[in-house]
Amino acid sequence: MNDVLIYLWEGSICLALTVGFYKVFFEKLTFFEWNRFMLLILLTASVLVPLFTIDVAPSMVVLPEVQLPVFWVGGQIEPESMVNSSNFSWQKVLFFCYIVGLVFAASKFVWEILRLWIQLKSATLQVYNGNKLAIHSRFEPASFFGYIMLPSFDQTDDDHQLILQHESVHCTQRHTLDLLLVQLLKVFFWFNPFIFMYERMIREVHEFQADHFITRFHSEIAYSKLLLRLVTKSNSNHLLHSFNQFQTKKRIMMMTQTNTNPIQKARFILTLPLIGLFLAVFSCKSSKVTTADFPENLVIPMTAESTGDTTNVTILREKNGKKVLVLTEIEANAEEELFNQVMKNKEISSVQENGKKVLVVTATEPTGEEVFEITEIQPKPAGGMEGWMNYLAESLKYPEEAKERGIEGTVVMAFIVNSDGTISNIETLRGIGGGCDQEAMRVIQNAPKWTPGQLGGKAVRVRMRLPLRFILPKS
Repeated sequence: MNDVLIYLWEGSICLALTVGFYKVFFEKLTFFEWNRFMLLILLTASVLVPLFTIDVAPSMVVLPEVQLPVFWVGGQIEPESMVNSSNFSWQKVLFFCYIVGLVFAASKFVWEILRLWIQLKSATLQVYNGNKLAIHSRFEPASFFGYIMLPSFDQTDDDHQLILQHESVHCTQRHTLDLLLVQLLKVFFWFNPFIFMYERMIREVHEFQADHFITRFHSEIAYSKLLLRLVTKSNSNHLLHSFNQFQTKKRIMMMTQTNTNPIQKARFILTLPLIGLFLAVFSCKSSKVTTADFPENLVIPMTAESTGDTTNVTILREKNGKKVLVLTEIEANAEEELFNQVMKNKEISSVQENGKKVLVVTATEPTGEEVFEITEIQPKPAGGMEGWMNYLAESLKYPEEAKERGIEGTVVMAFIVNSDGTISNIETLRGIGGGCDQEAMRVIQNAPKWTPGQLGGKAVRVRMRLPLRFILPKS
C-alpha cells in the first residue's frame, strides 16, 4: 500500500514537471512530428522512471542495531501494533479513496470502448479510396484506428473531401494509439490534473499534424472557413478524434505561423538531462553498509556434495588452535573440506540466496571491541521487557517546555549494551526538541545494567535502537 502511494506521488511530480518542461521549450514549435514524439517520451518516462530502482555506491555508513518496541510517553501506552495502525490510518484512507476512483475510471474506460464498438456495429461500412468509412446519422466527423466516422458522405462535396483527408491523416499516423495510452494512464492517475493536460496537448499536436498536411495541398483560408462552419462541442468519447471539436482559434493561428527555424530542434536534447534528473532523484537508491569495525561478510557457494549424515545443531570445534563456530546443516564427511575453504576465525552459516544454498562466512571470535547486530543470545534488560517498560514508565517525564510548546513526535535513540551489561555510546538518531531529546538521553544513561548478548559463549557488545513516542494527553 505504501509503495503504491509513494509511486503515485513520484509519478505525479514527474508528470507536473514534464508538462511545464514541454510548455516552456516545445509548445510553440512547428515540428509537429517531433513534438508528438517528445510528448510520448516525456509521458512514458514520467510513469516508468519511478518504478525502477538503480543501486548506486553507498553514500552513508550506518550502524546495525536491534529494534526495541516503541514506548509512548505522556499519552496512553499502546502496543506497537496499535501504534503502527494509528500512524498509518491516513494512508489507508487515501488508498481506499484511490481504489474507489480507480474502479470508477476503469469502468468508464471499458464503457467507452464498448459503446464505440456498439456504434461501429450499427453504422454502414464502406470503403472509399482505401479508407474505411463508418456512416451513421448520429455520428460527428471523427476517426478511430482505421475507421473514419461520418454522418454522411458525398463524393462530390468539397467539404466532405477535406474532412475525409483530415481524418485519414489521424488513421495513417495511428493517433488512436496515443489516445489509448493516455486514457489507460488516466485510469491510474485519475486524480492528477496534469494527465488531463497531457491529453489536451497530445490532441493539439494531432490536429496540428493533420491541419499541416491539408494546408500543403489546399488553401489555408478555405480550410479555416470550413473549421469555423463545423465547430462542434467536445465529443463525449475520449478515444475519438473529432474533426473540429478542439481549439479552432489556436489551430488557425498555428496554420498561419511561420515555420520554426530547423536549428531549434537542438532544444530536444534538453530532454536527456531531464530524464537523467528523474533517474537520479526517483530511481537511484544508496545501499547501506556497516562500518569497518563490524565483521566482513563473504559469500561462498556450497559445492560440497552430500556424502553422509547431516547435523542441525551448533558445533564448536577447535581448528588450528582457534575456536570456530559452525551454525549450519553441514555434511559430516564434508566438514573438513569446508573448513579448508575459509579463513581462520570464521563462522559458517547456511542460507538461501536466489533459490541456491550458499555459505555465509563471518568473523566470530569476539575481541571485546566489536559491535554486533546479530548474536546467538540477544541482550536483555533487567526484569526482561516487562521490567524495561516499567522502568521507562516510571522514569520518563514529559518536559514542561514541550508541553508549553505543544511538541509531540518520536525520539529515536541508539545505544550499545557492552559485554559487562553497562550502556554506552548513547546518541540521538532523531530528535524533536523541547527537552524531549535530553529526557530520553537521561533515562537511558540511568538505566540499570542489562544482561549482555552472547556469541560463541562469550559476552559481546550489541547496538540497540529505542523509539520513544512523546504524545500529549488528550484534554
